[in-house]
Amino acid sequence: KEWKEKEKRKRWYIGDTYSLSIGQGHLLVTPLQIAYMTSAIAARGIVYTPHVVRSIEDPKTGKMSTPSSSQAFFTLPFSDSAISTVASGMRDCVEYGSCRLLAGLPFAVAGKTGTAQWNKVKDNHAGFNSFGPYKDPELVLTVLIEEGEEGSRTAVPVAYEFYKWWWDYRKSMGRE
Repeated sequence: KEWKEKEKRKRWYIGDTYSLSIGQGHLLVTPLQIAYMTSAIAARGIVYTPHVVRSIEDPKTGKMSTPSSSQAFFTLPFSDSAISTVASGMRDCVEYGSCRLLAGLPFAVAGKTGTAQWNKVKDNHAGFNSFGPYKDPELVLTVLIEEGEEGSRTAVPVAYEFYKWWWDYRKSMGRE
């Protein structure tokens, strides 16, 4: 409320609250911020220090080194029930909503499509953020296709192909 009044010199309306709560309106986030938020939902409210790599291989010796393990950074200030409701809603997107393509995967995932309007004369950005497997998450996946029109039509198929590849890779490594 204070931000809009200061920056836009306009009054905050209840409709602003509704729009913001579903990721519309004045909300500006990067794909990395969306992935970070999704990881907090996947971890049921625990926010971990992010890492880009799991291990590093020395090209001369082949020896692997592992960065420090992820540590809890903080816990979201929401009830377990509220976080479970969001995770369940993301699962419902796959079972009943705009993410249904992912229901054909051999494991359960949860996700949320997105469409970001950014320009009046160019196509919208298409987004999709997700985590899986649903019960015991191992990864978070965020897809953003600039000028991709809408998340369910263009970003979800990309996620589907990645998840299929990931699952087959896990199986090939004996992790099923």
